[in-house]
Amino acid sequence: MTALITRTVTFWDALTARLHGAADVIPPAVLRLIMGWEFWESGLEKLRGDNWFADIQGAFPWPFSVIPAELSWGMATWFELVGGLMLWLGLGTRFFAFSLMFLTFVATAAVHWPDMWSLWSDLLKGYAISNSGHGNYKLPLLFVVMLLPLIFGGAGRLSLDHLVARLAGAADPVTPQRDLWSAALAAALLGLPFLMLIPALGIVLLGVAAALALAARWLRA
Repeated sequence: MTALITRTVTFWDALTARLHGAADVIPPAVLRLIMGWEFWESGLEKLRGDNWFADIQGAFPWPFSVIPAELSWGMATWFELVGGLMLWLGLGTRFFAFSLMFLTFVATAAVHWPDMWSLWSDLLKGYAISNSGHGNYKLPLLFVVMLLPLIFGGAGRLSLDHLVARLAGAADPVTPQRDLWSAALAAALLGLPFLMLIPALGIVLLGVAAALALAARWLRA
């Protein structure tokens, strides 16, 4: 019985080790292809279509509510087109994934978020792909979920980012650093886009980021 358990554990360890070996190759490449296509297609639709941002100018969060609709339309169009292309290539992946996530939060606030909600049950009604009047933020939320691994984990090995890093002599793989600074950075990266959708939550996350950064600095001093 002990020998069977040992062989099973050994087999499982070997299996998971090989899955880990492909973890920075296949999943990020698939995410980049899918998300690149989604944003490229959305950008093309805007490029070929009419500007309807003026009709919802007041629904945009600040400062986009005071930016001319023509400028907002152009920014959204080209960020989606260029961002989609960069995700395909895996070049500047973290920057463009974060930019597209920020854009998604702005779009969610303006178009997909419920107009009024006071309870979580009201908010949950908007977790749908419909026009039932309760919001329809399910699809943009899924986009955010798929962009997060690219922001935090990068483009993976099948990318120009990886090639550039190798040519620059960067460590392969980069050793993860789990400390207060990394927690502060994560809180800030989440807090900034949430300012566009749920400002109170965004402020709390940015406050947490600042507190963690101060704690890291103080402990290091």
